[in-house]
Formats: sequence, C-alpha cells, structure tokens
Amino acid sequence: MFVPITNTPRGYAWGSTTAIAELLGRQPTGQPEAELWLGAHPGSPAEVVGKERSLLDVVDGRLPFLMKVLAAASPLSLQAHPTPAQAAEGFARENAAGVPLDAPERNYKDAFHKPEIIYALSDPFRALSGFRPVAETRAVLAPVADDPRIAPLLDRLTDDGALRDVFSWLIGRGEGVVDLVDAVVEASAIADGPSWQTVRTLADHYPGDPGIAISLLLHTVELRPGEVLYLPAGNIHAYLEGLGIELMAASDNVLRGGLTPKHVDVPELLRVLDFRPLPAPYLHPHEPEPGVHVFRPNVPDFALTVIEPDAAARGVEVRLEGPAIALCTDGDVALEGGPRLARGGAVYVEGETWLGVRGSGTVFVASAGESGERAPHDGSARQSG
Repeated sequence: MFVPITNTPRGYAWGSTTAIAELLGRQPTGQPEAELWLGAHPGSPAEVVGKERSLLDVVDGRLPFLMKVLAAASPLSLQAHPTPAQAAEGFARENAAGVPLDAPERNYKDAFHKPEIIYALSDPFRALSGFRPVAETRAVLAPVADDPRIAPLLDRLTDDGALRDVFSWLIGRGEGVVDLVDAVVEASAIADGPSWQTVRTLADHYPGDPGIAISLLLHTVELRPGEVLYLPAGNIHAYLEGLGIELMAASDNVLRGGLTPKHVDVPELLRVLDFRPLPAPYLHPHEPEPGVHVFRPNVPDFALTVIEPDAAARGVEVRLEGPAIALCTDGDVALEGGPRLARGGAVYVEGETWLGVRGSGTVFVASAGESGERAPHDGSARQSG
C-alpha cells in the first residue's frame, strides 16, 4: 500500500522563513517554518493527499516513528528525553495526579521514550550535545580564569563527578550564577572557538539565561551535510541552527533545561539526565551498496535510509522491517509498485517487504528498525571546545 501524504510546517518562532520551502521546492509563506511533521503523531498528523483525512485514519496500529524536516534559524531549548521506563512511570504518575495533558507544567504527554537522530543538510548544522569531560571545559575557560566572577564555576569543576552538582547550581540560579553568566558573555566578545561562538549566539537570544553558562559544560558540535547525531535517552542537547532531517520515536516527552520561556521542572530533569561525560554521539552508517546509507541506532523504533542520486539512477531496493515513509528532496524518482515522487513529495508505505527506487533524486526513507545491522556511534566529535 502506497499513500501519498503532505503536511503544513509548524510555525514555531525559532523556525526559518525560507529553508524548508527552498529544500522542498515550495513557495515561502514569509512566516517561520520550523518543523514539517511526516508521521501519524496526533500532534500534527500528515494529511492524505487529495483526501479529507489524516494518516491517523490509515495506519494500522501505532506508527513507532516520526520523521521531520527541521529548520532552526535560532536556538531551541536545552532538553532531554526519558527512557521507556521513566516515560511510563512519569506518564502514570501525572495521570494519577490529575495533571491535564495540555497543562503547561505537564512533563509526560505519553508513555513512550523519544530517542532521535538528526541528519545534517545545511553546512554546518550546529548543536549542543551531551556533557564533555570537565578538563575540556576548564581548558576553554583558562584564558579568562583570572576573572573573579568565573572563579565559582572553576572551583566547582573539580572532576567529572562534579557535573551533576555544577549543573544543579547553574540551572537553579545559585549564588554567583548571575554574575558568572555576565562574565562569560563578556569574555565571548574576545575569546575564540566554537564554545564561545555558542555563548554569543545564546546571549543574543536568551540574555541572562543560565543555559548560556551550562553550554560550556557541553559539546558544541558542527555537523557537515550527511553527518548524523544520535541523541539517546538522558542526553542533554539543543539545536542551535541549521536544516536537517530529524527522525525519532513517536513521542512528545520533553524535559527542558533552559533557553526557553516554557516550564522547566528541575527535579524531574535531574532524574532523567545522564551526567556521564561522553564523546559527541556521531552515528555512522552501514552502506549495503554504494550511495545507500543506513543509519540504525540501538533502538527498535526507527532507522533512516538515505538514497543518493547515483544509487537511484541505477535502481536500488531497500528492505523494510515494517511501515515506512519516503521523502524526495530533489529530482524525481519512481517507486516500484507505487507512485512517482517529485521534489517535496512524500508517501506512506505499508505491507511491503522491499521498496524499489529508481530515478534521479535523493530519497530519505524512515522505517521501523526492529532488526538489521546496527550502525556504530563512536562519538568522535568533529569540533568541540
């Protein structure tokens, strides 16, 4: 079964006014377009082309993944996502407490986890992702260590085991944090490097927010087109700028940690966060044949297959473990047994074991990822500091 689908981009304030339209060959609306959702999540289900119904009416059961085209013109909030056990417990707890699903203080909108990957389309795609070793943060701060306002941070950053306490002090706006934020913003005007660029960016958009100082504890990552980050449960992250394809488990559970006017539940965030300092989590692809890249993280909910134009030109077959969504971002391709997809076209596929693709375009295929070879993620950051 092949069902052509479409949707209207969500207009969050941080979205780009041009990037999604330019990628998919649409006319810009002049308004921010942040995320184009392609899936059956009730928050913004895809619409069936030519029919007055949504993909929710078509999918047999629950579609385990959600594919998005994401375009960030300004930074998103610092955030993390729960494990399956944390999501189930938190959802049940808030239900028992009678917290309405649409309440601004609600943390758990469903009982599912929300791991995700981001595939960079822009050059670069900038993000914060995960805690880095304390020694790296101390090295970044070394040129400005003589500022007494920065001393309280350096005094607390004794070793990697201090990250939880330092984060709690910062997000709780403890004694000295306001002055510290002012100091690192002033230092960023003369200091160089990716971390200081991040400080400048965040200060422009969220003046005075402790997330500005928290960013110094994290990897600043610059993805090049075709590179992917995997953001598992507990990973603190924020997209700073860029255009990409985002694929995640179909959930809306977000614990925010700053850089936002929305609700920040500090105790719950501390329960979810993974404070281990780890390398930035690059996810490397499996390449079953030239021009076909399969990104498969260690979760069963999803996998992303990218078919490049050279591969499409000779014709390829992609094995499907379950339902899938295919999106064409340039050129024109034919799907065996299904429709042609021009630039910007998308289709929901169900009941097929293989997806044949032939033509002259680039195609992203999101699918369930229950089996198959897992792609390694070695965490080697291209650039952080």
